[in-house]
Amino acid sequence: MRDIPASAVTAAVKALCVPANNQLPPDVEAAVRGAYESEPWPIAKQTLGTLCQNLDAARATGLPICQDTGMACVFAEIGQDVHITGGSFEEAVDEGVRQGYTEGYLRKSVVADPIRRGNTGDNTPAVLTVRLVPGDKLRLTLAPKGFGSENMSRLAMLRPSDGEQGVKDFVLDAVRRAGPNPCPPVVVGVGIGGTFDHVALLAKRALLRPLGSRHPDPYYAAMEQELLEKINELGTGPQGFGGRTTALGLQIETFPTHIAGLPVAVNINCHVTRHAEVVL
Repeated sequence: MRDIPASAVTAAVKALCVPANNQLPPDVEAAVRGAYESEPWPIAKQTLGTLCQNLDAARATGLPICQDTGMACVFAEIGQDVHITGGSFEEAVDEGVRQGYTEGYLRKSVVADPIRRGNTGDNTPAVLTVRLVPGDKLRLTLAPKGFGSENMSRLAMLRPSDGEQGVKDFVLDAVRRAGPNPCPPVVVGVGIGGTFDHVALLAKRALLRPLGSRHPDPYYAAMEQELLEKINELGTGPQGFGGRTTALGLQIETFPTHIAGLPVAVNINCHVTRHAEVVL
């Protein structure tokens, strides 16, 4: 058994807050710059060029890439041989977000009640997802999620008879309906299977995968490629001005499901698909 102090969790989460908002993962930044290089449509190319300039400015100034620094989605993989000491794990994560967003001067966007509102003032609580894994390590991934794109996400409980085509139609319709609202070029996470709640988590986790990676099952890998191509044929383009690149990537995550169901979720992210991680 390995002890990890709750204070170390807080420090780690705090340290992730600023870089997660100020820098894109290398694969996402490469995809944005690659889209700029290959875009033939002048307005779209100019728009992508502006996005690249914004990335450079964020890196040079230490300011967020986007003013919407989102809800702090924290994914924790806790080794089964890890023991958190000196406090609550969940409270330690929230304290890290509180310190990171406050001391990093990041926008606080969380309201205490979904209907009655009222800003919490420190961007807590975090949306915490915990998975128990073998080993004695703790992996923490912080993925700030803005709501211009989150609001465009959709979930459906399809019938098994809807099959493959029903899934494809739903995904394409979700991106088509989103149009320019999620600030394309987007990254699309797709969840298929599980239950009502689990399929949404699958779609969210899909956004954490490196762009260009493919599902280990060739069947779904081919579906990822097909859907990405069809989305880019929609012609929405960067910021909705038309062009070749509506989506930078599309990843599918799957899970077994019930004989009577076919859950599908689409979680859309803007080009600012941010996440940073650390292993303790």
